[in-house]
Amino acid sequence: MSNPDTQGKVRYAVVGGGWISQAAFMPGVVQTRNSVMTALVTGDPRKAKELAARYGLKSYAYEDYEQLLGSGEIDAVYVATPNFLHRQFVLPALKAGIHVLLEKPAETSEAAAWEIVEAARASRAKLMVAYRLHHEPGMLEIIERVHAGEFGEPRLFTSTFTQHVEARNHRAQNGFWAGPAADMGPYPINAVRNLFAAEPIEVHAVGVRTPGEPFNFHDTLTVTLRFPEERLATFTLSYAVPGTERFQLIGREGEVEASPCYGFGPGTAISYRTTLGERQEERKHPVVDQFAGETDYFSSCILEGRDPEADAEEGWLDVRVIAAIQRALESGQPQHLEPYTRSKRPTRAEQVRHYPQGEVPPFVDADSPVAE
Repeated sequence: MSNPDTQGKVRYAVVGGGWISQAAFMPGVVQTRNSVMTALVTGDPRKAKELAARYGLKSYAYEDYEQLLGSGEIDAVYVATPNFLHRQFVLPALKAGIHVLLEKPAETSEAAAWEIVEAARASRAKLMVAYRLHHEPGMLEIIERVHAGEFGEPRLFTSTFTQHVEARNHRAQNGFWAGPAADMGPYPINAVRNLFAAEPIEVHAVGVRTPGEPFNFHDTLTVTLRFPEERLATFTLSYAVPGTERFQLIGREGEVEASPCYGFGPGTAISYRTTLGERQEERKHPVVDQFAGETDYFSSCILEGRDPEADAEEGWLDVRVIAAIQRALESGQPQHLEPYTRSKRPTRAEQVRHYPQGEVPPFVDADSPVAE
């Protein structure tokens, strides 16, 4: 396993030069105290030239990835390729002893996500799935208050998360695993799993194809999850209506409603309202750079020899729910999940980060018509 640079910073290679890398991860890393970028892996010549120049990176083509892993120039990779290519870059990195920060969802099938779990367990390197909200002050505060019993036993969760995706977007024509269940579903799924501190045991799903929309899959769907102790969660996702995001958790003694609750970027911060009897309260948190926060946390785990909370198992647990949604849509029948106990949950004391939101630089588009 390679060592951090002489200033004690973890050296990252960015694998994939698409929007999430350019608009969020790369400017976020610049703000951190313990992380630095040293390489970029991209299949596009323009991105290789302009992004490498912008951040002072050495650029590699995808076919040179193995060379990069053995170069001694990096300690970790940030993998932000299309989801179905995750294993292709994660497994060789773990085998080479290179740490992995992996965008969600972990993969596009339960089996593939479990393969990543096994590879991470066998490696001397660490893997973290990039659940940025596990380091966001507002979300961690909500989770902590729910776990402390402020609202009584949590019983119900509802959420709506929508956006309008245009026909030319690559997500519009690439099936279920490019659609809202895999793209947006991890947010309410992960939120309720950690708010309830439990794993679902049954999945129901109903999907529709909105008339006049270009999608070759269910562009709008409603999912119901049944948890142990007869608790319920329901969420609706859509690619076919204007954007909105919110969730509501109702306990035996009160409720909490958050909106915005899943987004990031300039001007976007967790804001939530609570009701306990006749007492109502609203809390607004300052905008933070969620990508700087998650990277700082992962780098601190690497430097201090600690295992990250949002590990490969956390990624697999969300993917197994998404896979059950797919089966439910195809069969029209509820899908049962084996009971599972997850020992780790996000904690504010260890994971919260307060980096101010960084500036979003101009986007470097692809030379080729097939963008990353």
